[in-house]
Amino acid sequence: MKNLISTPQGAPRAAMATVLALALMAASSAAAHGLGGKDAAFVAATQGPDIVPFLYLGAKHMVTGYDHLLFLLGVIFFLYRMKDVALYVTLFSVGHSLTLLAGVLGRIEMNAYLVDAIIGLSVAYKAFDNLGGFRTLFGVQPDTRAAVFGFGLIHGFGLATKLQALELPENGLLTNMLSFNVGVEIGQMIALTLMFALILGWRSLPGYRRMSTAANVVIMTAGFVLIGFQLGGLVYGAPS
Repeated sequence: MKNLISTPQGAPRAAMATVLALALMAASSAAAHGLGGKDAAFVAATQGPDIVPFLYLGAKHMVTGYDHLLFLLGVIFFLYRMKDVALYVTLFSVGHSLTLLAGVLGRIEMNAYLVDAIIGLSVAYKAFDNLGGFRTLFGVQPDTRAAVFGFGLIHGFGLATKLQALELPENGLLTNMLSFNVGVEIGQMIALTLMFALILGWRSLPGYRRMSTAANVVIMTAGFVLIGFQLGGLVYGAPS
């Protein structure tokens, strides 16, 4: 029995290390979900439907999109039932799928810095909500479902702005964007599975509530850093 109890003792450290790593990577990367290098060259050179590569690019895009992952981590942090996780993840997925496809296919252009600043706001917002900030300071509790869906729309535009910058060829665009979006969902499920498994192990240990507060403070701080970085780019035109 002692072995069973002692086995997960590294879970709090692992969970906090994961939160810190995501926060640091998000705060240090203005283009947390950008496409660059060989990936950008491949996408720009595509001349027709190319399903598998775009599935891969979409999945890669999500699992390396630290700002997206921090928001999702905040969303699932205090969810205990799988049906609740499924509900909120679905709301987020529907939101970002709509604006990703509308942004690219409908050529709805938005300022990338402004969109990414709002994505940073979404990270800070959800962590602040997790800390009970709205109830404590304002005596209200915003509709979390509406917030997750609404911010999902913004996250989708964040994805779209990166693709729009590549001036994608029209031939095969619909197929490639649908493939990319499915890839994003695959990457999201992989990341969520790992994060939720880690949180489940963490919750079973003493001190979880105290450490969870610290973790959400870290997430909120990373969100504000992202906001500042992107607003700085908006004002001074720093490279994204």
